[in-house]
Amino acid sequence: MGGAGMGDPRAVLLLSGKRKSGKDFVAAEIQKRLGSDVCTVLRLSGPLKERYAQEHGLDFQRLLDASAYKEQYRQDMIRWGEEKRRADPGFFCRTAVQGAAQPVWVVSDTRRLSDVEWFRDAYGDAVLTVRVTATEETRRRRSWVFVAGVDDAESECGLDQGVTFDWVITNDGDGAALGAQLEALLQDVRSRL
Repeated sequence: MGGAGMGDPRAVLLLSGKRKSGKDFVAAEIQKRLGSDVCTVLRLSGPLKERYAQEHGLDFQRLLDASAYKEQYRQDMIRWGEEKRRADPGFFCRTAVQGAAQPVWVVSDTRRLSDVEWFRDAYGDAVLTVRVTATEETRRRRSWVFVAGVDDAESECGLDQGVTFDWVITNDGDGAALGAQLEALLQDVRSRL
């Protein structure tokens, strides 16, 4: 167990949820409310996409945005990422946290049990699991369409069971309701600082 040493975070929020549930939006809201001096947003898919782009001669920046370019490579990227994880379950987690110095980390794209386990092993009680949910109707309004091989793959369903979430945030476009839920979560986070 990695106890709270120098530079270890006081709170690590592992956000998970389906495509178009608004994980990035919620992560940005949390950071905005705490301030970027206190809170940093980390993405496990960042190092994954960067390595994938390097190894396949692709444009890393274009893989980061929600573009047709990314969709073209998504399934192969998922397959490639799975191979890397099988060889080393903590590979993308370790890469993502390098250089993070703030006391609060928000991991905006936790997708697998192995990710949750890695963070719990490394940071123990600092870890909070946060599920971001939205109805299918809301997700469709945000341009979500079911894609076989993506929406039924482990990268989307890996945390549908096996985790008891510390917090569940409903993000269906009601700003006041979302704000109230985030304030309750942030009370928990601030109590750890």
